[in-house]
Amino acid sequence: MEPSSGTGGARPAVTPVAVVLPAGGSGERLGGATPKQFCAVQGRPLVSYTVQAMERISWISDIIVVVSPEKIETMKSIIEKYGHKRVTIVKGGITRHRSIFNGLKVFTEDEFSNHLLRKPEVVIIHDAVRPFVEEDILSKVVVAAKEHGAAGAIRPLVSTVIASAADGCLDHSLERAKYRASEMPQAFLFDIIYEAYQQCTDYDLDYGTECLHLALKYCKTNAKLVEGTADLWKVTYKRDLYAAESIIKDNLSQQVCVITDVKEAAAQVGFLLQESLKSQTKIEAISVSLSKNNSHLQNVISGQCYNFVCVNDKKRAIQETQQVVDMLEKSNIPLLYPVVLISVHLDISENISFSIGMEELTRIKKFAREAKNENILVYGLLIQYKRMLIPFTRRNI
Repeated sequence: MEPSSGTGGARPAVTPVAVVLPAGGSGERLGGATPKQFCAVQGRPLVSYTVQAMERISWISDIIVVVSPEKIETMKSIIEKYGHKRVTIVKGGITRHRSIFNGLKVFTEDEFSNHLLRKPEVVIIHDAVRPFVEEDILSKVVVAAKEHGAAGAIRPLVSTVIASAADGCLDHSLERAKYRASEMPQAFLFDIIYEAYQQCTDYDLDYGTECLHLALKYCKTNAKLVEGTADLWKVTYKRDLYAAESIIKDNLSQQVCVITDVKEAAAQVGFLLQESLKSQTKIEAISVSLSKNNSHLQNVISGQCYNFVCVNDKKRAIQETQQVVDMLEKSNIPLLYPVVLISVHLDISENISFSIGMEELTRIKKFAREAKNENILVYGLLIQYKRMLIPFTRRNI
């Protein structure tokens, strides 16, 4: 079976694929008491953004997050708060390699999980503090690992690498054009990387940092190097947190969630909106009955989407939009960043007139003013829906 891709990019013809996210670092270079993977960016822990990036990819079956023993409960609360799925938490070791090894053991040894997970054909190893990874590069390293046994993302060196002599003077420099910076993600045939860790010496487990090197040293597997993109950088220093926040804000401004009633007309208009916007922005369409508690919509809100289009029958538009506003207020998301909510009033009547009463218009304006006090910017749009070749016309209100 070939797993389907959520974003329409290249799809690795393997099943299953798992991800191990080492998240046990102490964050010494960042400074402060909180390890960088648990630092809040836009009110949300950095590790949660990385988990979300993996969750969005349908062909990833399991996400293994390896944390230090004292952070297990913290990670559990993050998973619960943000509704993360397919996640297994594993206790980390005293070094990065020992933590990754523990993450791999959940597929082979009962003691590292309540139950054995299905062993993947390919496993991705990625840093929990690299939240901007896209499906395209993940797919490329997985496909390359399938063919070569191992693969990893690389980037050109920005600075020249030099070596110093014992007296502190320059000894020699490397020819920058011949070398590359090793980045994440990396991918391996599971059996290869697991065998490498099984054979690994204590010295390599304690002092090594490069997974590709272990595959080469212990399994004679030459990794395929895949050119990565500029957004694969790692949050290391405090200034990186500010850069991450800026990127996340920009990404959030480009994400839209279209919420429609389950009725046919509303769902169809929502579909048309999705089709017209998907080439310009990241968009997700949800067809729900707002009279019921909908976990999917709550997860989207918890995921910090800041732009919503709510499509409903004109008769119930304000009532159902109010329910979305209530959910947003309870999430505290508007405290961090303004939320834009476009309330689409769908007129499906057969009347020729195309208007909205003054009383209803006054009610909408009052509703918008009240929502603005909570940092939710509500806009109204009246759409007259007709079953014809051009399905709707529209007018701002």
